[in-house]
Amino acid sequence: MTDLTESLVDTPVLSVKDLNVSFPSEAGLVEAVRGVSFDLHKGRTLGIVGESGSGKSVTSMAVMGLLPSYAGITGSAKLEGKEILGLSDREMSKHRGSDIAMIFQDPLSALTPVFDVGTQLVEALQQKSRISKKAAWKRAVELLDLVGIPNPDRRVKAFPHEFSGGMRQRVVIAMAIANNPKIIIADEPTTALDVTIQAQILDVIKTAQEETGAAVIMITHDMGVVASTADDVIVMYAGKPVETGPVHEIFSAPRMPYTIGLLGSIPRVDKKGDQPLIPIEGNPPVVIDLPDECPFAPRCPVAIDECRAAEPTLRPVERMVGDSDALHAAACIRADEIRDRMIDGKELYPVPEMPEDTLRDVPRSEREMRLEVEDLHKVFPLMKGSLLKRRVGDVYAVSGLDFDLRAGETLAIVGESGCGKSTTLLEIMDLGESATQGTIKLAGKDVSQLNRRERRQMRRDVQMVFQDPMGALDPRLTVKEIIAEPLTAFGTDENVTDRVDELMQLVGLDPTQMDRFPGNFSGGQRQRIGLARALATNPKVIVLDEPVSALDVSIQAGMINLLDELKLKLGLSYLFVAHDLSVIRHISDRVAVMYLGKFVEYGDTDTIFENPRHPYTQALLSAIPVPDPDVEKNRERILLEGDLPSPTDKKPGCAFRTRCPLYATLDEGKRSRCDTETPVMRHDVEQDHEVACHYR
Repeated sequence: MTDLTESLVDTPVLSVKDLNVSFPSEAGLVEAVRGVSFDLHKGRTLGIVGESGSGKSVTSMAVMGLLPSYAGITGSAKLEGKEILGLSDREMSKHRGSDIAMIFQDPLSALTPVFDVGTQLVEALQQKSRISKKAAWKRAVELLDLVGIPNPDRRVKAFPHEFSGGMRQRVVIAMAIANNPKIIIADEPTTALDVTIQAQILDVIKTAQEETGAAVIMITHDMGVVASTADDVIVMYAGKPVETGPVHEIFSAPRMPYTIGLLGSIPRVDKKGDQPLIPIEGNPPVVIDLPDECPFAPRCPVAIDECRAAEPTLRPVERMVGDSDALHAAACIRADEIRDRMIDGKELYPVPEMPEDTLRDVPRSEREMRLEVEDLHKVFPLMKGSLLKRRVGDVYAVSGLDFDLRAGETLAIVGESGCGKSTTLLEIMDLGESATQGTIKLAGKDVSQLNRRERRQMRRDVQMVFQDPMGALDPRLTVKEIIAEPLTAFGTDENVTDRVDELMQLVGLDPTQMDRFPGNFSGGQRQRIGLARALATNPKVIVLDEPVSALDVSIQAGMINLLDELKLKLGLSYLFVAHDLSVIRHISDRVAVMYLGKFVEYGDTDTIFENPRHPYTQALLSAIPVPDPDVEKNRERILLEGDLPSPTDKKPGCAFRTRCPLYATLDEGKRSRCDTETPVMRHDVEQDHEVACHYR
C-alpha cells in the first residue's frame, strides 16, 4: 500500500515529452518549439522564461489544444497518463476548464463584452458539472469573493468594461479555478498590470493554487516573478529548453551563458544602480532553417569552434546548491567549466565601460536649471450625452505639482495607471498651453510669456520618446526621413545625411541601413531610432514615456545603458515615466511618487528606495519581485485593497486613506484628521526628502 501511495505521489499530473511545433510560412518552416520535455507535479509551479519568440506561449497553447489546424505538432503530452496531444477539439474541450485551465495575458479579450461576468462564470460552471442555475450563481459570487473582488454579490452582474484591468484579470482567474482544475497555465498574467495589481494577482494565483491543489505553469519574461512563484524553471531559447532545474539552483548557480546573461541584464529594486547593466548583444535567431550549431553561439561571449559543430543537447550538470536529487541540466558544452558565472576566473559578461560623468563633482544646486514646474493643474471636463453634451463634473488629472530638473539628471515619476503621470508629460510637451493652471519654465524662460514663434523655437529644447516604438514611427518613411524630420521642420544648415549618419552611430545603429523602413528592424532597434529622432535638435530635456516596457529584458538592458551613456556624454536631462520601479532605481537620480494627481513623496532616489516614508511608496516598493528566490522567500508584501478612487472627487482629506494600511491602525481621532485635512508636502532638508502624510 505504501509503494502504491508513493507511486501516485511521484506520478506527474502532466508529462510532456519531445514536444515539437512548426508553422508553414513563405520564408520556410517556422520551428517554434523544438523538443520540449518536462514533468509537472501536483501543487508545484513550473516557471517557463525566455525572450519573445522563444516558444513559451506556443508550448502552452499546444498542450491546451488551441493551436490552428495548420500547425505541425509532434511528441507527447499525457494528462495523468492519458495522451491528450492529437485529440480533436471536441474531445479536448472535455478537459479544458475541468482538468486544464488557462489565464490569458489580455483579460479583456478573454471575456465576452456583451455578457456580465456572472453569466460567464455560470456558463463555465454549468458546462462542466450538473449544477442548477441558482447554485451556479451562488458559486460565482463565492469565486469573485475568493479572488478578492469587493462587493461580489453586486459586481457579479457587472460587465467586463466596468472593471479595471486588475479586476478583469481576477475575473479570468475566477473562471480558471471555477471547476477545480488539476493544472492552471498562466500566460504572462501580470504583464500589462501595475506593480501593486501584479502583487495582488500573484497572491490570488497562489490562493487559487492552495484552494484547488493545482499544479501551475507560470509563463513570463519577468525573472522576479519566477523567483517569487516557481519551484522549477525552464529557460527557453530559439524554441528549445537550454537550462532546466530547481529555482534556487537556476538563480544561484546558472550553467548556461544565456541564463547568466538574462539574470545579469535585470535591474534590481533592492540594489543601487551605480553600475551599468550587462546586456546580451544581438537578437534571438529567426527559427527558420536553423543551422546545426548552438543557436546562442552568435551572441555568446564564450563561444568556441566546437559550439558551431553541432547543436548541444540538454544534459545533466553537477548540482551546486542544496542536497536535493532534482535534476539540473544545461544545453552547453562548456557548462562544466562555468563556476560562479565565470570561466577560468573571468566574468562571462564583463561590466561595460561608461564615459566619465563631467558633472559628477558639480553640486546639484550649481547645475543649470533645465525645467521648472510650479503649481501645475490639469482639469478635464466630464461630459454626458450623445447629441447634446453637457458638463456634469470635472476630472482632476493633475493637482498642484511642483518639481524641477537640472542638467545631467533624471527625474522619474512613478505611480499606478490613472494617477496622472502621462498627463503631466503631455502638459510639459505642450509647454503648458492647455494647462488649467501653473507655470512651466524651460531653460529659465517662462513659456507662457513667449510669442508663437518663440514657443516654436523652444520646442527644440524638449523632445519625447514614446512607449510603443512601432506606433511612434511612420512605417511609410525610411529611417533617414524619420530621423531627419525634426531637422527639416525647424530648418537646418547642416548636411542632413551626415547628421543622420552621426545620430545613428550615436545610438548604436548601422548608418548603412538608413534607407530601410521601420518594419525591417527589431523592437529595440526601433526604440533607438525614436531616440535618434529625439536627439536630432540637440534638446536639453528628453521626456521618456515607458521607453523600455515593450522590450525584452536583454534588449531593455542595452537601451537603459544607452540612455545612461548619452546622459553622461551629452549632459542630457531626462523626465522619465515607468511602472517598473527596478528600472527607476537603476536610471533615476530623483523620484516623484504620484497618487491621484499629486506627489506624495519626492526626493533623492536612493533615499526614497532605502527609506520610504509614505505608506503608498512602501506598498509600491514591496510589490516589486526581486530576481532572487532566497530574498523573495523572506519578503513581506504590503497588498493594497481596491483600485484608485475616482479622480472626479475633490473632497478634502487624504486621497489614499481608503487603501492605506496605516490608516487602518490609527485611532478614531487620528483617522478624523486623515478624513478632513489634506496632507501637504513636508520637507526634510537634511535628507532632501519630501513626504505628504500626517503621520510620517
